[in-house]
Amino acid sequence: MISITVQHDNFDSGAEADRLSALGGGAISSFVGQVRGDGNLYALELEHYPAMTEKALRKIAMKALDQWALYGITIIHRVGRLRVGEQIVLVCTCSDHRQAAIEACSYIMDQLKTIAPFWKKEILCDGSENWVEERQSDLDAAKSWDD
Repeated sequence: MISITVQHDNFDSGAEADRLSALGGGAISSFVGQVRGDGNLYALELEHYPAMTEKALRKIAMKALDQWALYGITIIHRVGRLRVGEQIVLVCTCSDHRQAAIEACSYIMDQLKTIAPFWKKEILCDGSENWVEERQSDLDAAKSWDD
């Protein structure tokens, strides 16, 4: 089972983990990303193109299913204006064993940071704005799965 959601509303990570738990298996791994309060960041504004974004997220999830024995994957990514401390992304994976669940969760998150088509704009406390560029560390992490 793959569940992909791109939404403005917040999510309940516990409820999402419970949904995966009902599929069976002995391990659920999850990652919740929040908007960091780096520097004088006030908020992030995330934009996306719905059809393209959901297709890309599904492709990432399908690759994870090909690589690891998983019962299910949940990906929820928020869009719109999100203030510092708000949840931005949830990735949950369910498997029989912790290593598969943890590795798949990490893989999906690394791919989300680099190939998922989201555009992020920082809104700073002084009112200035700037588009977020890709980080080399994120590109390196995603590429490490190719080895």
